Amino acid sequence: MKKLILISLFLTAQLFSLHSHAALFDDTEARKKILELEKTMQSQNQSTQATLSELKKNQQALEQRLTSLEAIAKNGLVDMQGQVEALKQENSRLKGDLELATHNLDLAQQRQKDLYTDTDVRLRKLESNAAPVAQATTEAAAPAVATKEAEEQKQLEAANALSKDSRHKEAFAAYDKFLKDYPGSASVADAMYGLGYSQFALKNYKSAIATQQKLLDTHAGSSKVPDAMLNMANSQIQLGQVAAAKKTLRDLVKKFPDSEVTPTAQKRLKALESIR
Repeated sequence: MKKLILISLFLTAQLFSLHSHAALFDDTEARKKILELEKTMQSQNQSTQATLSELKKNQQALEQRLTSLEAIAKNGLVDMQGQVEALKQENSRLKGDLELATHNLDLAQQRQKDLYTDTDVRLRKLESNAAPVAQATTEAAAPAVATKEAEEQKQLEAANALSKDSRHKEAFAAYDKFLKDYPGSASVADAMYGLGYSQFALKNYKSAIATQQKLLDTHAGSSKVPDAMLNMANSQIQLGQVAAAKKTLRDLVKKFPDSEVTPTAQKRLKALESIR
C-alpha cells in the first residue's frame, strides 16, 4: 500500500516537472510524454483501487468470521451454565428430600413413643380394674409379668429417647442391650429398627442394611417393616448402590401403599429415577 502511494507521488511530481519545462521540448514530444505519464498514473490508480477493494473484502470476511466465533462461544457458555444450574437444582431437591425423610422419621419415632406410653397407661388401668384371680399361683405370677413388661417398656423408651436426642452411639448400645436382655419381647422388631437407624446415623451403612434386612426376615408382619425398608434404601444411597435403592423403594411402595413413609419413598424413588 505504502509503495503504491510513493509511486503515485513520484509520477505526479514527474508530470508537474514536465508541464513546468514544456517549453524546453518540442510541443509534440512534450505532449507525448505527458500522455504517457497520465496513462501510467491512471493505470497505477486503477491498480491501487483494486488493491484497496480486495483489502476491504478481506477485512469484511475476517469480521464476519470473528462475529460467528463469538456467537458460537457465547452459545456454548450459555449451554454449560444451564447444565450447571440444572445440577445445582437437582442437588438441592435431593437434599430437601433427605431432610424431609429425616423429619418424618423423627415424627414417626415420637408417635411410637406416645403409643407406647398410652398402651402402658391403658394396661395399668386394666390391671387395676381387673377382678382378683382365684388361684394363688396366678395371683403371684401376674405382678411378676407386669413388672417384667414394664421394665422392658422402660428400657426401650430410654433407648428411643437417646435416639431422638441424636445421641446415636448411646442409643445403639441401649437397643443392643434390650435385644440381648429381652430376645422374646413383643417389641423386638421396634428395637431392631432403632438399632439399624442408629447404625445409619453413625454412618455404618452396611451394618444398618444387615440389621434392617434381619428385621424383614424375622418379623415380616411388623408395622416397622416399611420404616426398615426406607432406612435400607437410604443406606444403599449413601453407599452409591442406586440400583439396589431403587428396588427397595419400589418394593416398599408396592407392598405398603398406605404406609406413612410411602409418600417419602415415592419422592425418593422419583429423584433417583431422574438421575441418568
